[in-house]
Amino acid sequence: MPNFTMPLSWPVNQEINPWTWMSTLTGNQFGLVSINMGKSSNPDLERKILDDVGSYGRQIGQLADALEAVLSHIKMDGWSAHEKEAVDAFRFQLSEVHRLKRLEKSTA
Repeated sequence: MPNFTMPLSWPVNQEINPWTWMSTLTGNQFGLVSINMGKSSNPDLERKILDDVGSYGRQIGQLADALEAVLSHIKMDGWSAHEKEAVDAFRFQLSEVHRLKRLEKSTA
């Protein structure tokens, strides 16, 4: 590769090491994903819950499964249209999650 220099400059050799570059940008974090937990009244406890109990996605998934079970036993005769729409939207979202999980299993 030819040397190219600007006026009043000199040739510069720079070794590019992506690991060094990434660790400088991420503060020596080795993963490509960093989750900012935001403001928490007890970040150490929150980190322990994530490590020992489960990720946010797992916790939300279990809540959704429990709510789905409860909704299957509740009569919604006296509910307003808005309340029924909220439940329908939740059920649709949950069905999409189940569809994507099935799709993931079939391609794995």
